[in-house]
Amino acid sequence: MTAIEIKNISKKINDQHILKDVSFTIKKGEIYGFIGQNGAGKSTLMKVMFDILKPDSGEVMILGQKVTSGENPVFQKVSAIIENPIFYQNLTVYENLDIHCDYMGKSYKKDIDKILQLVGLEVAVKDKKVRDLSMGMKQRLALGRAVLCEPEILILDEPINGLDPKGVLDIRELLLLLKGQGITILISSHIIAEIEKVVDRIGIIHAGAFVEELSMEQIRKEEIDIEAHFIQILNGGHS
Repeated sequence: MTAIEIKNISKKINDQHILKDVSFTIKKGEIYGFIGQNGAGKSTLMKVMFDILKPDSGEVMILGQKVTSGENPVFQKVSAIIENPIFYQNLTVYENLDIHCDYMGKSYKKDIDKILQLVGLEVAVKDKKVRDLSMGMKQRLALGRAVLCEPEILILDEPINGLDPKGVLDIRELLLLLKGQGITILISSHIIAEIEKVVDRIGIIHAGAFVEELSMEQIRKEEIDIEAHFIQILNGGHS
């Protein structure tokens, strides 16, 4: 079953082609890696998926529903971290998550402590104001907020930015745990070595165009060096 289908998405901003006829699908229950250098169009596509930006052409289907303007109930089943997560800086960790539950579902409040532990934040952290957290702790908190309300789909834009090696390992283990619970995950990054440790398939975007898709099964079977392959694409070596 298909969780996300991107159909011929194009987008221009200030006469610059940010996305050029992008199409790909993500299967339900898989982790899909979306790689490209900074400025390749990854974040723009994610904004289009959430109707934050309107595409010039093409359409997005999420769980079989076309993403259109206005309130869309399908978004209740999707959580995301796109670019820098926004919090109420003068409120505590707990208060931020509590407010999130007020509009996503108050029944989730009982899970706040469990979620903090899941993303590697000690329960004692819940009384700290967000402004006093490190960048890595804020990233963990963003992940916690994203999974708190039991989404079917999780969309993560550069989720390991600002994390130390232990944090990167923790997030890797968390993503695999979430996949085991049946959650579909789209993760974008330019850190290829980490992406290939968790994903089922990789899609490569370059200069706004979707240029190639590879399964990890294919990569292992053919012993493809993804980093070298990606650099070749950046240097114009992809036909």
